[in-house]
Amino acid sequence: MTLNRSNTPDSLMKSNFGPMLPIIKRELFSYFRSPVAYVFIIIFLISTTGTTWYLGNFYQSNEASLGIFFFFHPWLYLILISSVGMRLWAEDRRQGTIEILLTLPVPLYVAVLGKFLAAWLFIGIALLLTFPMILTTYYLGEPDGGIIFTGYVGSFLMGGAYLSISCFTSSLTKNQVISFITSFIICLVLVLLGWGVLTTSLVDFFPVWLSDLITQFSFTTHFNAIRRGEIDSRDVVYFLSIIGFMLLANILVLEHTKAS
Repeated sequence: MTLNRSNTPDSLMKSNFGPMLPIIKRELFSYFRSPVAYVFIIIFLISTTGTTWYLGNFYQSNEASLGIFFFFHPWLYLILISSVGMRLWAEDRRQGTIEILLTLPVPLYVAVLGKFLAAWLFIGIALLLTFPMILTTYYLGEPDGGIIFTGYVGSFLMGGAYLSISCFTSSLTKNQVISFITSFIICLVLVLLGWGVLTTSLVDFFPVWLSDLITQFSFTTHFNAIRRGEIDSRDVVYFLSIIGFMLLANILVLEHTKAS
């Protein structure tokens, strides 16, 4: 009895995920073929630098640390990443190309994951371009490199969670503005759930255990834990779970669109 290699799990996985790389390349290169990518990167760099130096008083803090730099990321991502994700599926809906995409001989989850990974890589590139902040910190003092590294890891993971939510809202409508506003509101709630003022208010209305449980669903809670220098598996699992859940919801919405 001979084993048909074309039906083995490895071959099936390769055949299903094979088209993903071309999708990632096409989507990633599409960003840089238009001025939108460069405008986003410039705004991202200006906003992260501006909030760190001016709002965060980086130089006056007399501390060789990027803690202030990462502190503003949850707030900046509300606008910046929602702007990146709002077009992923809404643009296809508006142009009518989503019907063509849904009829291609490519598993739907491969298309969803490919688009998401391309946008996440784009955000990662923008994040890497903030390296002058690292050089500046080392020039001014002797920072803890491990804390800087975990800060970037946490920011990248949190950015992926923001993006997955924006991907989902983009799949719901062909209007990019509606997608942006919806993802902004959802992400804002998830940020505020771990914000100090709101956390204190929750204790006034709910038992302590319930308040603590609610704050565990916040981006802020898990990102702050990572950017302090410790990558806990629970924080990583949280962000990856958000990404997985929202991408699954994205697939279900597109499956419904395909069926109808």
